[in-house]
Amino acid sequence: MTAARLRIGIVGGGVGGLTLALALRRRGLAADVYEQASELREIGAAVALSANATRELERLGCLDGIVAASTEPSELIWRGGRDGLRVAAFPVAKGGAYRARFGAPYCGIHRADLQRVLGGAHGPDRLHLGHRLVGLTETNGVVRLDFANGLSADADIVVGADGIRSRVRRLIAGEERAAYSGTSAFRGIVPVADLPSLPDPQAIQFWMGPGAHLLHYAIGASGQDVNFFAVVEGPPAWTHENWVAPIGPDEAARAFAGWHPAVVEMVGAVPHAVRWGLFTVRPLQSWRRGRTVLLGDAAHAMLPHQGQGANTTIEDAVTLAELLAAYGAERFDEAMQRYHALRRVRTRVIQRSSWATNTVLHLPDDAIAGRAESLARFPERFGWIHEFDASAAMASRHAPRIG
Repeated sequence: MTAARLRIGIVGGGVGGLTLALALRRRGLAADVYEQASELREIGAAVALSANATRELERLGCLDGIVAASTEPSELIWRGGRDGLRVAAFPVAKGGAYRARFGAPYCGIHRADLQRVLGGAHGPDRLHLGHRLVGLTETNGVVRLDFANGLSADADIVVGADGIRSRVRRLIAGEERAAYSGTSAFRGIVPVADLPSLPDPQAIQFWMGPGAHLLHYAIGASGQDVNFFAVVEGPPAWTHENWVAPIGPDEAARAFAGWHPAVVEMVGAVPHAVRWGLFTVRPLQSWRRGRTVLLGDAAHAMLPHQGQGANTTIEDAVTLAELLAAYGAERFDEAMQRYHALRRVRTRVIQRSSWATNTVLHLPDDAIAGRAESLARFPERFGWIHEFDASAAMASRHAPRIG
């Protein structure tokens, strides 16, 4: 069977699934995308796309639409959560510094806008909505997908791009691998006009304090809104099945009482009925079983503190597309060995770094001097994440540089 005749089924119509379908199409392969929702939509508020993703989205012909709907931050700033003092800062859009270093932009975009751009590029053909996966069965190299609506489909290769609560992962790994981090978050979107105390509203900023931090960045074509993600320690255990827990009306505000007025304004600007548990995926021995393989959060969901969940998912997608085009079904095992070699170490290091970053952001106030020293080395310590070129890595015989 030639690569062009492969029957590829993608479970999940989010960022990873649509990017994979577009990347496959660019390489002459068609895929069917199965999405459980009845309409194409993204859950969540916003996403920050760094150069390691935007350079791939440009190659897929999507970047112009994304840039038109997004904001490029002026700076990256870390501040004390209570006094608001700048601990460290680096230019992003200012002086074109980020694009000059990494060759692609950094974009803050609402997830609905990102989904609209990717969905528009894909179009309705071979996109199957209302298809919730309930079963996978492989026989003689053919994978049967069964859906809750009573329909079924056959594929030569199935890709699980169905997120941290991946049904595909549970079916091929046999157990739930998502682990609660011991932290949770409140989030929202607030118009800049409603935040009179906020300095540098067009910057991406971390406000740090003991046991908590708040991240925000501007989104929208004119940066008119701010997306925030406020993280706190606890609760110590998570028992809510859907990973969202109800809270009292003042719980979010109490968590940030006494912080800088900009933080208090931001958290208080939206009603909070729930808190979001933050989960990661414990390392898997393998990302595939037979002819079924995982990508993105289904394989390596990470804490959001390096802002790399969506970005590494996009990296996975273009890498997997290139491998499937190059190796086809006959050399699928070889393709998967290469996929693991290219992706597992990088994503695991970023996953660990994201966890460690939470500790740095939650240090007590009297540790600010040490924290400032660490943050001052941020470009040197983490530039490798942003400079990574997934397409170029495919052409290299060596593993991608880490750190």
